[in-house]
Formats: sequence, C-alpha cells, structure tokens
Amino acid sequence: MTIPDAFYDENGDKLHEECGVFGVLGLDDASALTALGLHALQHRGQEAVGITSFDGIEFYTRRGNGHVAANFSSSEALSELPGNMAVGHVRYSTTGGAGLRNVQPLYADLASGGFAIAHNGNISNAMTLRRDLVTKGAIFQSTSDTEVIIHLVATSRYPTLLDRFTDALRLVEGAYSLICTTPEGMIACRDPLGIRPLVMGKLGDAIIFASETVALDVVSAEFVREIEPGELVQVSMDGQITSHRPFRNARSRMCIFEHVYFSRPDSIIGGRSVYQVRKAIGEQLAIEASIDADLVIPVPDSGTPAALGYAQQSGIPFELGIIRSHYVGRTFIQPSDGKRHADVKRKHNANRALVAGKRIVLIDDSIVRGTTSLKIVQMMREAGASEVHFRVASPPTEHSCFYGVDTPERSKLLAARMDVEEMARFIQADSLAFVSIDGLYRAVGEAQRNAARPQYCDACFSGDYPTRLTDLGDREAAVRGLATVDE
Repeated sequence: MTIPDAFYDENGDKLHEECGVFGVLGLDDASALTALGLHALQHRGQEAVGITSFDGIEFYTRRGNGHVAANFSSSEALSELPGNMAVGHVRYSTTGGAGLRNVQPLYADLASGGFAIAHNGNISNAMTLRRDLVTKGAIFQSTSDTEVIIHLVATSRYPTLLDRFTDALRLVEGAYSLICTTPEGMIACRDPLGIRPLVMGKLGDAIIFASETVALDVVSAEFVREIEPGELVQVSMDGQITSHRPFRNARSRMCIFEHVYFSRPDSIIGGRSVYQVRKAIGEQLAIEASIDADLVIPVPDSGTPAALGYAQQSGIPFELGIIRSHYVGRTFIQPSDGKRHADVKRKHNANRALVAGKRIVLIDDSIVRGTTSLKIVQMMREAGASEVHFRVASPPTEHSCFYGVDTPERSKLLAARMDVEEMARFIQADSLAFVSIDGLYRAVGEAQRNAARPQYCDACFSGDYPTRLTDLGDREAAVRGLATVDE
C-alpha cells in the first residue's frame, strides 16, 4: 500500500508530550539535583533542556538542544549554575516550534527582580493574548506561548508579585503546570482543571516540585502530595510554604492520556500506579475484544503493560515477538516507501522464530496516523504470522489536543477519517478493536465515564474540550493558508 506523504513527518506516528518540569529550593548545588530529576523526566521531552539557578544574588541559565546527558553531565556545565534554588525543563516543542530561543526556563528581569518560568502544557488563547500585548508595545523574544505569561505578569498593575502572577493566570486559558523562581523563592501551580500533573516532595529541608513522582524517586526525595487543581504553592527562601486557591470551582480533569502513555510506568498519578492502570486497560481490552490466538505480543515499549494485562485476562501466552532497538533516534522524513520501511525495521524487528505460523494479538497504546501500525502488521506477516489481530489500549483518537500534546491536525488522524472496519483494512490487520471509553475509565478506577461531568480530560477521544479554545479559529485559518501555499 502506498501511503500519502502528508501522513509522514519527522515526529513519527506517536503522540508526544510537550515537556516535563522540575524545581528544587533549599539544597546546595540545586542545579545538579535538577539535572538528575530531569533525567527521570526525559521521556516527556527529548528535543531540548534548560536549567536556571539562583544563588541569592544572581540568576544563571544554561540551555541546549538534545538530551539532559548531552548538556548537563559535566561538572563544568553544572558549575555555571550555582545556588540553592533551581528550576529545569525538558522540551518537546508544540506551540512555538523548535529553536533555542524557545527552550525553557524562560527568564526575564521584571521590576520586582528576576523571574524564571518552566511550563508544561499549552495556553489555548496565547495567540489572542499575544496580539493584544504586542499592540500595547510588548516585545517578544520567543514564539513560545509561555512568554505570554511573563508579559502578563510584567504589565499587571497589582502591587505584589504574587498578585500580579495570579492576575496573569486569570487571563489565560488552557493547561499549565508551572514552576517559577523569583528572588523571594519558588512558586508552583496547576491550572483550575489540573490537566497537566505536578507533585511536591521533600529531601531533608529542601522542597521539590516535579511533573511526576518518578523524578522524586530518582533523587531519593519523599513524596508529599500532588499540587491540587487551581492551587498555587509559594515557598519562601527560608522554606516557608503557603498554599493559595485563587480560582473558584477548581476541580480535577487531568489528562487521561497520562495513564495511557505519557507518564512513566513507575510513576504514581492521582494515587494510582501507572503500571497497574495500564495492565488494567489490557484486562479490559481482553474482556471487551477477545479473540482466539496463540500469542499476545506488545508493540514495544509502551504496549507492554497492557499486553501483560490482556494475556493474563485472556489466558493467551505473552511473548516478546517484536524486539526494539534502543539506539535509534527519531524517525525523519524518508524519500521513498522502501527507505521508510527500512527505518521502521531499524527500530523494531520481528522475532521470526517465535511468530512464524502463529495467530498473534498485537497490543499498542494508540493509533494516530496509522502508518506505524500498518508497517508493524506488515512486518509480522513477513515474519510468517498466520493471523494478525490488533488491539489498542485507548479509544480511537478522533480529535486534536490543544493542551500541550503534539497531535496532527484532525484531518490526519486516522480515526477521524475512518470507522474501525476501515481502519482495520488500512493497517491490513485481520481484526482491530479499541478499549471503550467506559472501559478506560474502569481501568483508572471509575465505574464509568460521567458524560455530564467527565472525571478526566478525554477530549482527544470524545471531542469534549473542558476549556474554551479561543485561538482555534486562528489556527485553522493558518492551516488553510499553509495548504493554499503548498498547493
């Protein structure tokens, strides 16, 4: 099957989180601990990394493209970041695009002093706010939506920095988990729906904030609690902690894809083990979409916990029928179908001796464009599998995300263009099934999805966006304009 070039891009066929954040206050060589914490969050962003530190007098920033290890493994690099307070960020670009000027933390000298900010999420009215700020004379140094927050803080007329920061957040829409540093200390907060995660920990007298609990584990810190939706936690330089609730009617609608794919399996999200939830999703899949088969095989690595759950529930043996190379970087645009196919084989190779002549069930976390799924199915058939059945540990991804997840425009999402039977034919599987949205909710501990008041943000499956999407019309117009230029 020849697949249109429009369905290929350098980001592959997976959903990508935008970033991970980590901050520490009250520990000598805070930047070294921050680098270690960012290592644990590398899966949330592999394009660029940055750290900003404060020694009580000056702020210091170091940023670079690539992984944490490539930028912060040497003592020389960390010696450029002195102080007992630091904030760090790993990035996969969505809003703003690539480029060193968009690498966070972003820093500015405000009237009240230095201000550094690291942001996980996406501001869904950033374009509108930016236009208004530029009209009033603001000069932007990046194309990141995060810089809008800095300008809103700088132009607020409230007397204290905390009040100006709160005033700025009341103007923004969308998703954000933020860690900010100022000469007075550190501020951490989540948006009123808590769409993106953020946790607090302690290491001795030091206070730590991170996107996931695994980062606390790696630095040997104690988990204290999650930052609540709409909560703003202020930590002074002497370690005093104050909690503020500036938003009314804050309630949780955390991104359910944190459980499906984004978070590391050894993290705890919403009080639940991510690994156990993924196994439970696989169990639900086996209940809802059983099939006679000889082997259950995960698409590595993200499909593995769900495949274990499916195998245990169904009684079909679990085997590693696909071996993944961990030494292959991001898939880039290839000039021909043959080279694209070879690129997939560099990442994944069939365990031919195991799958030949077998009826297999492939388990993956999602189908986005469908191109990777097609090539995996073809690889299994070439290895001699007699039947290939595809099972997906999430509902069909029919809608784009506007809250910090890099998704294609809706017209390129396979589930937005085809029903399940058509998708099965497209990926050339003998059968295809997705876990139901109620089954997904059961796996995360809910009886079912409350349609009137959903417990999670599941807009990529349901189209039920929990906030206004002020910039959506502008984005769609921009896409239409680019399409016209391309034509």
